[in-house]
This record gives sequence, structure tokens and C-alpha cells, in this order.
Amino acid sequence: MPGTISIEQALIYTMVTMSGVEGRINPIELAEIGQLVKHLPVFRGFDETRLTTVAQEAGEILQEAEGLNAILGLIKQALPRELRETAYALAVEVAASDLAVGREELRFLAILRDTLELDKLVTAALERSAIARYQSA
Repeated sequence: MPGTISIEQALIYTMVTMSGVEGRINPIELAEIGQLVKHLPVFRGFDETRLTTVAQEAGEILQEAEGLNAILGLIKQALPRELRETAYALAVEVAASDLAVGREELRFLAILRDTLELDKLVTAALERSAIARYQSA
């Protein structure tokens, strides 16, 4: 397991962890991760061809004993305070992308919020904005 990771890796680890919290990687969520990495400014310097490798690294860490705690520690260590809300927003996007947010996903969001020391009102606003984006008539 790496001692430190890049900001981009931390954000990808966050999204992959969100996608896998229910025990499987959802193909819709995986496609959303790819789109987010491809289009968001925070990933401008990231080599997209490394996405699969970084996602696999996250999966390997999560398979270890205490893997969730390890990955959360890596994420927190790698992210400057100003990008912690971004990480949370990306996790929410991945959770919402398949139009079904399950209990385990909600639990992970709460753990992520607490780990990254985010304000509950800010995270509620991020969650609400995702609901509005994915709502259909």
C-alpha cells in the first residue's frame, strides 16, 4: 500500500469506494467515474489511461483487513482542506448516478463527512444539489 497518494488518486479512491460499498462495482457508477475524471477541472493533469490502475489499487486496499480505514486515511492525508468538499461531492455524484442510493452508501457518506471534517449543512447542500440534477419528471 502506498504511503502517500496524489490528489487525483484520493478523489478516485473516494469514488471507487463509494461505488463498491454495497459489495460490487455498479457499471453505471463506474461509467460516471470515468465521465467525472474526463471532464472535471480537478483532473486536468491526470493521465486518464491510469484510471483503471488507480481504481484497482483502491479495490486492493479495500480488500485488506481495515481496508476502509486505510483508504479513508490516505484520502484525508492527500486532500487539502479546500478539496475535501470536492471529494464528498464526487462521492454523492457516484451514489446518485444509478438513481438509487442505498443504506450502505448513506453510511459511507456519513463516515466520509466525519473523516474529512465537513460541515453538515454543506454536505446536505451537496446532497440536495445531486438530487435536483438526477430528478426526472
